Amino acid sequence: MHDHDTSEHLASYADVLAGELPGTWTSTHLPADAKDDLAELTDLIWDLDLVAASLAERPLQQAAVLSRPDGAQLVLLDRRDERDGFLLAAVAPRTLPDEAYRAVPEPNGIALANDPFLSAEQVADDLLARYDSALTQVRHNALDSLHPSQPDRVVLTWQPDGSVATAPADDRAGAVLMDNGFVQDPQSGIYRLDGDDTQAQGRALCEIGPQLDALGIGTALQHPAGRTTPTAAPASMPPVLASSRTPASRSR
Repeated sequence: MHDHDTSEHLASYADVLAGELPGTWTSTHLPADAKDDLAELTDLIWDLDLVAASLAERPLQQAAVLSRPDGAQLVLLDRRDERDGFLLAAVAPRTLPDEAYRAVPEPNGIALANDPFLSAEQVADDLLARYDSALTQVRHNALDSLHPSQPDRVVLTWQPDGSVATAPADDRAGAVLMDNGFVQDPQSGIYRLDGDDTQAQGRALCEIGPQLDALGIGTALQHPAGRTTPTAAPASMPPVLASSRTPASRSR
């Protein structure tokens, strides 16, 4: 089968599979020239078994990503051996901290026959069930790494990778956070401000204080260890930024 035919077959198979899975799924094809997207996707494949072994032998040349509205994603790729069919693997959430994955078993991928209708039953009963279970665990772990916020207090928690995360209890606070550079993870509801530019991060943390205060919402900045009662951080005082942090390794 020519590359063009293979690409069309993968895309059409993914479209049918997405339509047969429980819930609402959409399919997006990533062709060979989408190198950056394919490289990022490879890093996020949540597998230490069949799919990982396949990728170790040959880099990802094309893929189809199946997405659910809550942010869950599956990736379909060619079998790339003498057997017909495809491989399907889970995709790890992009924005959850590495610590959230500790002690959570990988929802390793599966091989699918060349029949998307039959494969949909296999996916729903096997991989999808294990993936949803793993997602629940990492979301819980991610929330557990944060100091809890209250309706009148947003507690911002430093993360090992230098980012700052929070789970506000008020939608108004969430809007302020997003206006100042925070990005919300649709799966966990956690808002995160990366630390790639510490000066920009510091400015953002200073600016949200007065904006939240105008809504009657206080702010506090905490480290994840300790879990003690937070002390409100003065809105006019910038937080002390750590000069360097080493992100924890994530096992996928």
